[in-house]
Amino acid sequence: MAAPSGGSSGGGASLWAVLLLGAVAVRPAEAVSEPTTVAFDVRPGGVVHSFSQNVGPGDKYTCKFTYASQGGTNEQWQMSLGTSEDHQHFTCTIWRPQGKSYLYFTEFKAEVRGAEIEYAMAYSKAAFERESDVPLKNEEFEVTKTAVAHRPGAFKAELSKLVIVAKASRTEL
Repeated sequence: MAAPSGGSSGGGASLWAVLLLGAVAVRPAEAVSEPTTVAFDVRPGGVVHSFSQNVGPGDKYTCKFTYASQGGTNEQWQMSLGTSEDHQHFTCTIWRPQGKSYLYFTEFKAEVRGAEIEYAMAYSKAAFERESDVPLKNEEFEVTKTAVAHRPGAFKAELSKLVIVAKASRTEL
């Protein structure tokens, strides 16, 4: 698991993410609202493209995926967003439902607005049929409070899935 770098040790965030993800797996109807899933095309050509969606009361949270890729033809990907019952947490999953992408990604970044990332992971291969998710090596991507992105020079251009769990940003009174 990857937690935002910097600030704290991240142990609490990692533990919280495991607990939240466990609660979602055991009791999804009570832990998270029905997710909204939207299909979009990932287009090669080396040009930077973006796709974003909002979720939560009053579209409180935003998840934005920005990328550039080469090779092949368009691929259909999906973005799923859901919120916890109390609307204090949200999840954003971006992935290729057919598993592995055949595009060569030159860059990627998934950003959240209205929340801070508690957990994020990037995968070179998404689970499909009998195959499991294959995570990127930690040195290939970085996680901050509001984004997960490739690390220039270390990212090996394979991306098929991103998962983010975020908590509502605190507002100072």
